Amino acid sequence: MEETEDSKTNRKCTTKTRSCRGRTEPHQHQNQLQHNSFHNGFCYPALLPLPPPISLQLPAVPPLPQNHNFGSKYHFKKPSWKQKKPPRATSSNTQVPVFTVSQATEGLQNQTILPIREADERGSMAATPRVLVAARRPDSGGLDGQVIPLLANHFLVRLDSSQQILHYNVEISPSPSKEVARMIKRKLVEDNSVVLRGAVPAFDGRKNLYSPVEFQNDKLEFFVSLPIPTANSLLPLGETSDMPEKHQQLKLFQVTIKLVSKLDGRELSSYLSKDGEDWVPIPQDYLHALDVVLRESPTEKCIPVGRSLYSSSMGGIKDIGGGAVGFRGFFQSLRPTQQGLALNVDFSVTAFHESIGIIAYLQKRLEFLRDLSQRKTTGLVGEEKKEVEKALKNIRVFVCHRRTDQRYRVHSLTEEATENLWFKDRDGKNLRLVDYFKDNYNHDIQFRNLPCLQISRSKPCYLPMELCVICEGQKFLGKLSDDQTARILKMGCQRPRERKAIINGVIGGPVGPTSGDHEREFNLHVSREMTKLNGRVLKPPKLKLGDGGHVRDLIPSRHDRQWNLLDSHVFEGTRIESWALISFGGNPDQKSSIPRFINQLSQRCAQLGIFLNKNMIVRPQFESFQVLNNVSLLESKLKKIQRAASNNLQLLMCIMERKHKGYADLKRIAETSVGVVSQCCLYPNLGKLGSQFLANLALKINAKVGGCTVALYNSLPSQIPRLFGPDEPAIFMGADVTHPHPLDDFSPSVAAVVGSMNWPASNKYVSRMRSQTHRQEIIQELGAMVGELLDDFYQEVTKLPKRIIFFRDGVSETQFYKVLQEELQAIREACSRFPGYKPAITFAVVQKRHHTRLFPNETDPSATGAQFFNENIPPGTVVDTVITHPKEFDFYLCSHWGMKGTSRPTHYHVLWDENQFTSDELQNLVHNLCYTFVRCTKPVSLVPPAYYAHLAAYRGRLYLERSDSEAFARTEAILSRAAPPRATPLPKLSENVKNLMFYC
Repeated sequence: MEETEDSKTNRKCTTKTRSCRGRTEPHQHQNQLQHNSFHNGFCYPALLPLPPPISLQLPAVPPLPQNHNFGSKYHFKKPSWKQKKPPRATSSNTQVPVFTVSQATEGLQNQTILPIREADERGSMAATPRVLVAARRPDSGGLDGQVIPLLANHFLVRLDSSQQILHYNVEISPSPSKEVARMIKRKLVEDNSVVLRGAVPAFDGRKNLYSPVEFQNDKLEFFVSLPIPTANSLLPLGETSDMPEKHQQLKLFQVTIKLVSKLDGRELSSYLSKDGEDWVPIPQDYLHALDVVLRESPTEKCIPVGRSLYSSSMGGIKDIGGGAVGFRGFFQSLRPTQQGLALNVDFSVTAFHESIGIIAYLQKRLEFLRDLSQRKTTGLVGEEKKEVEKALKNIRVFVCHRRTDQRYRVHSLTEEATENLWFKDRDGKNLRLVDYFKDNYNHDIQFRNLPCLQISRSKPCYLPMELCVICEGQKFLGKLSDDQTARILKMGCQRPRERKAIINGVIGGPVGPTSGDHEREFNLHVSREMTKLNGRVLKPPKLKLGDGGHVRDLIPSRHDRQWNLLDSHVFEGTRIESWALISFGGNPDQKSSIPRFINQLSQRCAQLGIFLNKNMIVRPQFESFQVLNNVSLLESKLKKIQRAASNNLQLLMCIMERKHKGYADLKRIAETSVGVVSQCCLYPNLGKLGSQFLANLALKINAKVGGCTVALYNSLPSQIPRLFGPDEPAIFMGADVTHPHPLDDFSPSVAAVVGSMNWPASNKYVSRMRSQTHRQEIIQELGAMVGELLDDFYQEVTKLPKRIIFFRDGVSETQFYKVLQEELQAIREACSRFPGYKPAITFAVVQKRHHTRLFPNETDPSATGAQFFNENIPPGTVVDTVITHPKEFDFYLCSHWGMKGTSRPTHYHVLWDENQFTSDELQNLVHNLCYTFVRCTKPVSLVPPAYYAHLAAYRGRLYLERSDSEAFARTEAILSRAAPPRATPLPKLSENVKNLMFYC
C-alpha cells in the first residue's frame, strides 16, 4: 500500500532548477534506476521557513535619567584563613542586586530599551517594569590604524518612505504544502487581476501576503483548482489513479485573504536616519515585508534552504561522494546599516541528496553495501538494518514503476523482507507483495531479501526499494564525512576576486533578488554595486617570549603576521617528568618509528624551552586498534598505566592507526576517570616528522600541562590605563553552546564557559562545562559556572576581578535580546554571592556565521598596499562604519590572514558595556588578544576566550558520544517522546585536570 507524505496534499516534485513549471515525465523502467538520469525525474525542493524576524528592540520607552556612575568603590580584603576563597553571601534571603537604567554608566544614555527581571523582597525573580539598555556606539568610530579602501558585499536599498505595504493573511483549505501554496498564489493572481487591482503581491508560502496597493475589499474569498493528484492512500499498492494527467481530476482549494495591517515606510526611514530618535525600535514588520518582496523572484526559480537559495544554473552540480551532490547558490538578507537599508548577498554552497535510485544511493552511502548488486540474496542484519534506516529516514522519494506525480516520505523500514510481505486488497483478499508486482506491472522484484520502505507512521504502506527514486532538491540530512566535507568546502573556497565576481553576477543575474518585477512594484531600488567604504589596519602588538631563548620579544612583521620560534622559547615552558605512551593499532614499521618520534619530540620541546623527559615512566604500551571499540577494556588499560606511574602521570601520549570514534571515549575516560591530560596523534603523521608538526605538537602539550606560548609585551594596564590597573584585575570570559547534529532529536546541548586566571597576562583559561536541555541556546547554569570561575580566579590572584569582559559565541541576532536579558542577570547573580561585589561588566556577542565579506577596492585611485589586491584583506583590518549597525556598538575585525578562500571577518556586537570602552580601546584589546592563542604562532580569527569556550563545549560534546552500539537504539526509543528528555549530566572532571587547558 502507498501513502503520500504524512497524508498531506500531493504535489509535483517539480525540477526547481529549470523553471518550476514544466512537467517532466517520470521514469518507467526499473533498469534505469542505477543511473544518474533520474536528475530529470520529479524532484521535491527542500522548502524551509525563513528564520523569525529580528526582535532585539521592543516597544519604545523613553530614555530614563542617568545619575549614577557604576564603577564599584568596594575593595575586597583578603580573608584571614589560609585557603584563598572569597567570602560568600550566606543568608538565603540575600538580596540579588538589581541593575536598572539608573545604575548604568554615564555614557549609556539613549540606548535600545529592553525589559528585565528584578528580585522581589523574597529574592525570587519576577517581571517588573524596569528596563535594560543595550550599548550604543560610544563615538563615531575608531581612529587607530592605516586607512585602506574596501568593498563590502552589501548593496544599498533605496525605498520610498511614502510607500505603504498592505499585509494580508492567507488561509488555504485544505492545507497545502508550501510549493502548492505558491502554485495557488500564482494562479489566483493570474485569474483575478481586477479584484487585486493589478497588484503582483509577494508571498512567503505560508500565511503572509504583501501588496503595494489595497485590494477591492479587506476580505476576499476565492476557489482555485489545480491538476494535483489526490492522495488515495488507502488503496492497495499501485491502485491509485494511473490515468493520463489530462484526465486527472482537478483539486479544489478555498483561499481566504484578509487585511491585517497597513505598514508605513516612514518608521523604517526614521529608524535608519541619523536624526531619528535613538530609542525608536526597528519596525520589524516592514523590514520582514521587504525581505519577502526581495525573495519572491529567487524563490520561484531556486531551491530555498533557510535564507539561502540554490540553483543548478550557478555552476552545475558536483558529486561529492556518498550519495550527496554539492549545489552552488547564494545567501541574501536585508540589514539595517549606517548607510541605510542594505541587502547582504553572498556566495553559498551546500550538500543535497543525489537524485538516483534507492539501491544505487545505498551503495554510495554505506560502505557495507558497496557490493549490493552482487548480493541480491543477502538481507540486512542487526546494525546493518539500523544504518540503512538511519540513512533513508525522512527522505522523499517517487516511484518509477508507474506514471504518477505523487511523492512519499520514508518513515522506516519493514520488519520483514520484501518476499515475506503480504497485504489486503480492496476486497480484503490477502496478496503477496512480489506476486502483486509481477501480476500488475510485470516486474520481478530483484532484491527480495531487502526490507521495503514503510511510508506511513500508522498503517502498512510499502514501497520496494528498487522501484524508488530520491526526489531532487533535498538538503542532505546526514552528517557529512570528512571527505564530503573537504569536497564541499573546496566548492565554496573562492579567492576574493572570484567570489566578488560571483556575487556581482548574482545581484544582477537571472535568478537573483533583482530578477523579477517586485523591485519596481514596491518602489525599491537595489544598487547593483557593492558598498564602498574605508577600513583601518591595526598594528600588530609587541609579543613577549621566554627568557631562555635568543629572541625575547618581537613584533610580527610578515604580511600574514605569523612568527616562528626557531630561535626562541615559549613564554612559559613546563617540565614533564612523568609521562607515558599508548599505541592503538599500527603496522610493525609504524611501531618501530616510536623511539625516533620520542627522541625528536623531546629535542623540539627542548628547543622551545619545554622539558620532556626522554625516558617515559613506563614502557610504551602497544594495544590492538580494536581496544578503542571496548569502553571498559580501554578504561582498564588507561587506569593500569596511571597506577604504574604511581598516580602521578602528567601526560598520556596516544598514537592511533587512524581516526576512530573511540577517541571520544578515550578523552572522557582520561579526563574524568583516570585524571590525566592526553595528546593524540596519528601514525601517518609520524612518518613525516617535520619541524612544524613537532612544534605544533609541543605547543599543545605545553599548554595542556600548564604552560603558555606567548604573552603581550605591553601589559593590559599599560595599554588601557584608564580601565585596567595592575592592582585592579580583570577577567576575560568566553561562553559557547554546542548543539547535537540536526538529525539528533534527543541529545543534550553542551554549554561551556572559560575564564582567564592570570592577571595581567590573561593567557591561561580554566573551563567549566554543563549539559543542558536539547537545543537550548540560553546557558541554563551560567550563574553556577561563572561563580566557580570567580572562585578559581580569587585563589590565583587573591582578588576578585574589578571588571568582567564577557564574550558570548554562537548567538544569532534573533536571540540577542533574550541572551542579554537572561545571561547578564545570571552573571550578576553569580557576583551577588560575594558580599558587596559589583564588578563592571561588558557583554559582547561574537559572530563568525555571518555573510559579510570584505574585499580590497582595486579601483580606488588612493589605494595603498596594492600587493593585497589579488589577496585577502590584511590581518588587523577593522570596519566600524557604513555597514555596521545604525546606532549600536559593533564592528567587524579580520584579525587573521586568510590563506585559502576569502577571509571571513569576525563580527563583535557589544550589547552591554559598563566599562565604557571607546571604539579604539575595545578593538585594539580584541585584536591584541588574538595573538595570545596557545596552539599557534599567528593571530587567530576569533578572540581567544570565545575560541577556548568553543573547544571546551566540543570536548563536553565528546563526553556524551559513546562508541557503544546501543546509542542508535536509544535514539530510536526517545524519538517518539513529546519533549526532549532531561539532559544527561556530564561526568565530573578529575581534580588533576579541571584547572588545566586540557581542551585545547
